[in-house]
Amino acid sequence: MPGERTIPAAEILVGDSVEIMNRLPEGSADMIFADPPYNLQLQGELVRPNNTRVDGVDEDWDRFATFAAYDEFTRAWLSAARRVLKDDGTLWVIGSYHNIYRVGTVLQDLGYWILNDIIWHKSNPMPNFRGKRFTNAHETLLWCAKSPEQKRYTFNYQAMKATNEDLQMRSDWIIPVCAGNERLKSGGTKAHPTQKPEALLHRVLLASTNVGDTVLDPFFGTGTTGAVAKRLGRGFIGIERNAGYAALARERIDGVIPADDEGLEITTKTPEPRIPFGWVMERGLLAPGDVLTDRRERFAAKVRADGSLVADGITGSIHKVGAHVQGLSACNGWTFWHFSCGGKAVPIDVLRQRIRAELADANMLPGGSGRRRPRS
Repeated sequence: MPGERTIPAAEILVGDSVEIMNRLPEGSADMIFADPPYNLQLQGELVRPNNTRVDGVDEDWDRFATFAAYDEFTRAWLSAARRVLKDDGTLWVIGSYHNIYRVGTVLQDLGYWILNDIIWHKSNPMPNFRGKRFTNAHETLLWCAKSPEQKRYTFNYQAMKATNEDLQMRSDWIIPVCAGNERLKSGGTKAHPTQKPEALLHRVLLASTNVGDTVLDPFFGTGTTGAVAKRLGRGFIGIERNAGYAALARERIDGVIPADDEGLEITTKTPEPRIPFGWVMERGLLAPGDVLTDRRERFAAKVRADGSLVADGITGSIHKVGAHVQGLSACNGWTFWHFSCGGKAVPIDVLRQRIRAELADANMLPGGSGRRRPRS
């Protein structure tokens, strides 16, 4: 039907991530999110002071004989991922101090360009039961372009500001670990030891993908990336070697209801820059002593050299004086006040727009299409 949104791809492939990525068409993914094994190098069981066992990560898939073996594994999957990533795509990889520095070295050796390292600050971390180290309360995400020469990639800057109450989103994200009803269970215990919170993936996908994009997750686990992608109108390709995890992921994602088109819209327009009324005076677009009126000429105010107005014994901004003469608590002075031009009353907002246009022509106003150039 005309105007109907195409349903994005949704695939869960069971098998080795490198082998499957090598079979995928080149440039299949708009973005890749990877949560690889951390190679935690655990030695024996972790126990609490009361001798109860800590449910840590002791699965075979997280065990590597040597650092060299882990580096070889990392190089293999990152090489395969780079081939299937589009030339304007980005890659996210998450890790802890056990592996993220080794991953970062391989990333750079392969030609990826690191845009940011994000600190996921866990608001509810697991305590350090032995009391011999600081509590590990964060993990690191590396956000990378495909190469230093990559000129375009998706970064929904305004959406991130809107998420953060109109403040620039920082690189330290305070998000709780996956717990409660969100944590998948199997037989009364955690279905997957390293399930990531949906809040983390929501921010990642909202920041660096658009509706209809395809997200590849080569270590899909129980499908957090797919669940969030479906909810946000993104497609996904999940690769998982463990058939049991893949089955849980399918069941989980089948229960996700995607948002409607209106709900998927995000803030993309760069807010117009503020222009002080004093700039109108400085540029001679109005002269000190000129009289402004409302559109129907019920009220009048005189312009002063510093950009303030005077009317009925009160002085102040165009907004304050406009509100005062009307007996209101607030007023948009740019649209309320008018000046005479060719015998017609014209809102002073046209003077503000003229200044904006002049500054834009001189490349002095901030722009932004949601795409950013890499920065060194």
